[in-house]
Amino acid sequence: MDSGYWLEIASLLLRWLHLIVGIAWIGSSFYFVWLDNSLRPPTDPALREKGVGGELWAVHGGGFYNPQKYLVAPKQLPDELHWFKWESYSTWLSGFALISVLYYAQAGSYMIDPAKAALSPGQAVALGLATLAGGWLVYDGLCRLLMRRSILLFAALYFAFVVAVAWGLTHWLSGRAAFIHVGAMLATTMSGNVFFWIIPGQKKTVAAMRRGEAPDPIHGQRAKQRSVHNNYLTLPVLFCMISNHYALTYNHPQAWLVLALILLAGVLIRHFFNLRHHGRLAWHYPLAGIALLLGVFIWLAPKAPTPAAQGSAPAPTLAEVRPVIAARCLACHASAPTLMAAAPAGLKLDSDEALYAQRQRVVDQAVRLKAMPLGNVTQMTDAERALLARWAAGGFAR
Repeated sequence: MDSGYWLEIASLLLRWLHLIVGIAWIGSSFYFVWLDNSLRPPTDPALREKGVGGELWAVHGGGFYNPQKYLVAPKQLPDELHWFKWESYSTWLSGFALISVLYYAQAGSYMIDPAKAALSPGQAVALGLATLAGGWLVYDGLCRLLMRRSILLFAALYFAFVVAVAWGLTHWLSGRAAFIHVGAMLATTMSGNVFFWIIPGQKKTVAAMRRGEAPDPIHGQRAKQRSVHNNYLTLPVLFCMISNHYALTYNHPQAWLVLALILLAGVLIRHFFNLRHHGRLAWHYPLAGIALLLGVFIWLAPKAPTPAAQGSAPAPTLAEVRPVIAARCLACHASAPTLMAAAPAGLKLDSDEALYAQRQRVVDQAVRLKAMPLGNVTQMTDAERALLARWAAGGFAR
């Protein structure tokens, strides 16, 4: 079997794994942030004497639970501790493997847009890797410099940095690769927080207790700070991870601004839920997020081609459109494609009946969204896209 088939199998399995472990990580992250925000001071004096700073009663699955949080640490270390780290590590490792299979191993098709920059596959991959590493270094540097001075200034500068990265990547890489790398950069930052700060801080606390020393509360404070940052980055990362299915976002001429506004909406909506866990209902945050999303979607709405816009030339027929489809689309969308192991989404256009049945979808993807051909690997020209647009405006003449 050819290598394309095994790349597709690897993509399938890695995507499945990434989804499973990602759910585990995000689920535990959301739960612990909710738990932290929902804890109340204990009413039992004995608990306060033991150093418990907050507790919660909950019911789930037919059982009652009473989680407690210590102000710093319990006076005596328990025999068994459950660490929450491999959810993060396995999510990052599976995600990096997936981006390597989908993008780095096929950079010529998935990462390069010749209309933007004349990059080689190696240069595109290097840019992607530099984005992941550089994103963590800038974020961590801003945290060290500003978090004790101004949280608001830190948030503003970091958001400006993410927007700047989005602007740069959408001008150098294909829109799809740009969006996925912004998401991968944020996800790398989240895992970096766990690997470099949260887990090491917890290990220092445990080590101090085993030596019989009082642990330094600064480790817990720093870990909590980075954990909260991860919580706010979650919704933006999830959008970036699914954005490759929605070409109307990453193929827009101002794709960087589209991404920035959607990421901001995600942060505002997440902030509402965090405040709600504290007992505050600040509806203006989700309403602002929804308004942003609605404004973006109205802005992105494609304009249907009209006969007047296409000039006085007669509308082409299916026979005139067929050579364009054969030259630009059948390398992927055929019963036996040459660039893919199988036709993506099962869409096959190698018969007139199939092409006519999918005519609107073809025009939407190739003309309105310019999402296809993927990375314009078959080099569809503007004149050919205009031909398809005239075919649609003329009522898809057969």
